[in-house]
Amino acid sequence: MQRRCIVEQAMSAMAEPTSRNSSTFIGMAAMSFAMVLLPIGDSVTKTLTAYIEPSQIAAIRSVIQAGLLWIAFAAMNKSTRGNPFTKASAASGICVAIVSLSLITALKTIPLPTAIAIFFVEPLLLTLLAGLMLGEKPGPHRYAAIVVGLIGVLIILRPNFSVFGPTVLLPLVSAAAYALNMIITRKGTRNCSALTFQLGSTTFTCLTLVAVMMFTSDLGALRDTMTVGLSASLVLSGILAAATFPLIAYAFSQAEASVLAPFQYLEILGATAIGFLVFGDVPDGLTVLGTAVVLSSGLYIFHRERRANQPAKAIKVRQDR
Repeated sequence: MQRRCIVEQAMSAMAEPTSRNSSTFIGMAAMSFAMVLLPIGDSVTKTLTAYIEPSQIAAIRSVIQAGLLWIAFAAMNKSTRGNPFTKASAASGICVAIVSLSLITALKTIPLPTAIAIFFVEPLLLTLLAGLMLGEKPGPHRYAAIVVGLIGVLIILRPNFSVFGPTVLLPLVSAAAYALNMIITRKGTRNCSALTFQLGSTTFTCLTLVAVMMFTSDLGALRDTMTVGLSASLVLSGILAAATFPLIAYAFSQAEASVLAPFQYLEILGATAIGFLVFGDVPDGLTVLGTAVVLSSGLYIFHRERRANQPAKAIKVRQDR
């Protein structure tokens, strides 16, 4: 009987990290897919800035995104939990509004790869905030991979104020707001489903951006400019946003923020590729080098996470025997 209890305890101890690892891998996969979709949406948005004011793009996109999420919420109501309208979701919504408006404004004049590269000071801010606000302390291997990734970002970055002027600061503002939103999302999804939280956040984002559009833009010019093609592009942008941000919220409900941070670097690869294919932005050698360094750091994090508990399990089995 005693031997049976020891075996059951050992099996239970082994099952817990396995379950935790499974959730972590799901979170990393969701984040990776979201990082593929993000630069596609950014490229559509950058195209729109040639015809429509940034505040109008941000507001209309958020209205479409909110409508789609409400439909999804109604269809999946039985599988969702929690209240979508909380202080956390309101704070998240305001942060996302700042992210959207500042980044879209930057994309109007800054090449897509450059804007995304500047934006990627965000994972450093996220890692620091995760330690301060969530108590998630990355291990030395994760810290090393994050530092390597940030070196890659610095290689890509090379900001030039003489070329872009004060606009170059907007991706930095967006990065700070985004990092804070990730922390809020991580906390908010502890008490409700990812879809529920994202619904509340998107609703508050929509209300904020619509108010900004009403008070700062020329709605008459928007009406005169709108065509079928521009309308379709706006709808596509909203659909991509509606798909991307719930994926990010879900990822943070499954894995630690410090684990997910390096996977956001994947967005740089997509932004560089789309910048070349769509806008003719040819990356130089340093940009290619920096991108390779950033991607390597993310892949290394995945490798370390997959192997993290294997030696511990083997040791425990030998001790139990």
